[in-house]
Amino acid sequence: MSANRAILHMDLDTFFVSCERLLDRRLVDKPVLIGGITDRGVVASCSYEARKFGIHSAMPMRMARQLCPEAIVVRGNSGIYSKYSDLVTDVIKENVPLYEKTSIDEFYADLSGMDKFFGCYKLASELRSKIMRETGLPISFGLSTNKTVSKIATGEAKPNNELQILEGTEKPFLSPLSVRKIPMVGEVTYRSLCDLGIKRIKTVQEMPMQLMQKVFGKNGEVIWKKANGIDNSPVVQYHERKSISTERTFDRDTTDIRKLEGIITAMTENLIYQLRRGNKLTACVTFKIRYTDFQTYTMQKRIPYSSADHKILPVVMELYNKLYNRRLLVRLVGVRFSHLVEGGHQIDLFDDNDKIINLYQAMDRMRERYGDRAVIKASGMSAKSISRWNPFTGEPPPLLANRRQ
Repeated sequence: MSANRAILHMDLDTFFVSCERLLDRRLVDKPVLIGGITDRGVVASCSYEARKFGIHSAMPMRMARQLCPEAIVVRGNSGIYSKYSDLVTDVIKENVPLYEKTSIDEFYADLSGMDKFFGCYKLASELRSKIMRETGLPISFGLSTNKTVSKIATGEAKPNNELQILEGTEKPFLSPLSVRKIPMVGEVTYRSLCDLGIKRIKTVQEMPMQLMQKVFGKNGEVIWKKANGIDNSPVVQYHERKSISTERTFDRDTTDIRKLEGIITAMTENLIYQLRRGNKLTACVTFKIRYTDFQTYTMQKRIPYSSADHKILPVVMELYNKLYNRRLLVRLVGVRFSHLVEGGHQIDLFDDNDKIINLYQAMDRMRERYGDRAVIKASGMSAKSISRWNPFTGEPPPLLANRRQ
């Protein structure tokens, strides 16, 4: 491995299924579906035995059951998956100098320079063995000089295996693979590439970068570089964010119930959207209210892991109704989400149906394009504009009002 860069990518194999199999050995070697247990639910994860029938994540549960009637359907448990994810994270943290956790079941580690002491491949292999030994979970890894090649190598190593791509062999390794294997090439881009007769990475490698730029814009250049094994992006030091919150201090203390409820609704919707932007789920909701005499009260409630408006907003309003004393002027209201976990790639992995998930994804696309206030509930229309804010990247918080407290 090159002395310059050695980037490790690790991915827990069919993570949710593997966790369930640790708890119930009867699920081993059986086709297993994790997700909503009703026909209106979606598949959050499935075993390799189920994939042989054409089942994949995000497929409607009804269709999956039709493809594989003998499949065992298990309603997922986010708390258990978070616990096992934390166990794996702890092992990685103890054994590598720099790591990045990109989801509940996926990690990068920068092993650059470690070859002088151990040999990067040997270190990676021993780390994988230790994770499997201490957690009982299967895990695969890819090792190369950059993130892109390592991630693709992990995919080729699966299930439960390891693969090293030596410096200088990146292009030959990538060449015969489908362009769908390139990170960031989603279904829409893949169809566009296929329409142009581009199905293998080799074809992209042979094209001038300028042509890819002309067809796909800035993304074309990125795809071309990834296809050629070029990726200089660093491993970013991982820090788990435990909570996000927002508050609104009123310019003039108020007892206007419609105004209060409208602002609380708008604040909550915006904060839930930030959860989804940050790929997070929350399991604890807190509401805060401060009256004109500066007496401040808070109340919290635990909920199943979610980042869905229709699950979280009613909880916030329930807490507000319990705390609000209509005889007093209100000075400040606040909402806080805590007990955050990674892996919010689905709005609510084990309860919501595909129509609800599609609705939220459409709403978020509109917000991403036109601003955070592009789609809001009618009851939140009275709230002042909430500026674009991403609590997970450290961008400035929303300036909701003059913050005199």
